[in-house]
Amino acid sequence: MSLFKKFFGSTNPTSEEEKEKEYNKSFADINMSIDEQFIYNFKKNGGKFLYCENTDEVKEQFENILEENDWFESEVLCYDPKLFDMLDENKLIYNKPLHPKFLLASCENLIAEEGSILFSSKQIKQHKPNELPVNIIVLATTSQILGAKSDGLSAIKKKYERDYPTNITTIKYFEKAKEEDFTQYGSSAKNLYLLLLEDL
Repeated sequence: MSLFKKFFGSTNPTSEEEKEKEYNKSFADINMSIDEQFIYNFKKNGGKFLYCENTDEVKEQFENILEENDWFESEVLCYDPKLFDMLDENKLIYNKPLHPKFLLASCENLIAEEGSILFSSKQIKQHKPNELPVNIIVLATTSQILGAKSDGLSAIKKKYERDYPTNITTIKYFEKAKEEDFTQYGSSAKNLYLLLLEDL
């Protein structure tokens, strides 16, 4: 108990508890690895995380998501030719979809400090986050996890020396705010599944 608290008493005991919880949380972040920090923040933001050890598990988890949501033979938004095989195997329509049920995409990076996913025009063309389907399935690898957004921007710069992508954006909120939260103003919440493939 602090000296001031002893003399003056606590006028708002819950705020002291909240401060202590916040301190403990930030202290825990310091002791976490980047991978653990990303997973913690991603899940805190409402994201659904599925760890996969190999590509067979990726396919299996993808099929589980389709089954869970009854998305078989649906229209899908996908701009990545490397992912077309997964769509073909499950009879999903991705050639100029009119009413896509979900977006299937890779990403640039996963940002640990805020639990967000960094996209560019390579994955989502010129769409703003609110123009994308509400449901998103992202395929990423553990080597794509970086500490901060600035690390992600540096990685993009390094990866695309000439053909620099545009429309660089992050999606951070994966569920509707339970109450009015000004930090989410202007952002659209997404129902997001992350298939994270171990590649390290």
